[in-house]
Amino acid sequence: MATPVMDKVEAESAASPYITVTFRVRRFNPEVSAEATWEDFQLEIDPKERVLDGLHKIKWDLDGTLTFRRSCAHGICGSDAMRINGRNRLACKTLIKDINPEKPITVEPIKGLTVLKDLVVDMEPFFQAYRDVMPFLVTTGNEPTRERLQSAEDRERFDDTTKCILCAACTSSCPVFWNDGQYFGPAAIVNAHRFIFDSRDEAGEQRLEILNDKDGVWRCRTTFNCTDACPRGIEVTKAIQEVKRALITRRF
Repeated sequence: MATPVMDKVEAESAASPYITVTFRVRRFNPEVSAEATWEDFQLEIDPKERVLDGLHKIKWDLDGTLTFRRSCAHGICGSDAMRINGRNRLACKTLIKDINPEKPITVEPIKGLTVLKDLVVDMEPFFQAYRDVMPFLVTTGNEPTRERLQSAEDRERFDDTTKCILCAACTSSCPVFWNDGQYFGPAAIVNAHRFIFDSRDEAGEQRLEILNDKDGVWRCRTTFNCTDACPRGIEVTKAIQEVKRALITRRF
C-alpha cells in the first residue's frame, strides 16, 4: 500500500523537469590523432539550462579531457563562441529548449581558425586583425585638463559598434574569411568603425587607408552571416557598408 512518503517521491519524480539530451561533440586531440571525430554524450538535464551547462556536466562528470573556453558565463566576455547545430552562438546564452533537444545537439569549434584541441581554436590571427585597425582613441596635443566632451548625437553615430565583445562569432561565420585568413574580417571592421566615426578621434583617415587594402573592407560580399551570428545584435553588415561609403565619399 502506498504511503504518504512514497506518494510524495512519485509526485516529485513525475514533476521532474529533466530530459535526456544527446550532445554530439566534435573532438580533436593532436596528440592522439590528426583527424577530428564525433563523440556522443547522454545527459539528464533541465531544458531551461544552457549548452554551456551541458558541456560542464560532460567535463565534470563524464569526460574531464573535454576542452573548451569559457569565463564569465553571462554573454559578456565572448570566450565560449562555438558552432551549435551549425550556427555560431555563445554557449552561455543558448538555452537547450531553444534548439530542439529531441535531436542530437551538435557542438563544434568555430570555423576559419586553426583548431588546437576540441572546441578551442587559435584566436591569434583574429586578434592580430583587431590590433591592425588601431582599436583605440587617437588624439594629438597634450593630455586634456578636462574630459573630452561629446554630444549625444555624435555618440549615437557609433553606439552600435561599441557593443562588440570580440567573441569572433561574426568573423568565423564569414565565408570569405573561411577561404582566406588574410581578410580582416567583420569584427576588425566593426571595431575600426567604432573609432572612425568617433568625433573625438583623429586617426579616421589612417584606419580607412588600412581597410582600403586588398584584404580589407572591399572583400565583404554582404551575405549577412556576420549580422545573423552576432550575439550582441550589432548590425555588422550595416557598419561595414558605412565604412565602404566613407572610403568612397572621402575622395569627393
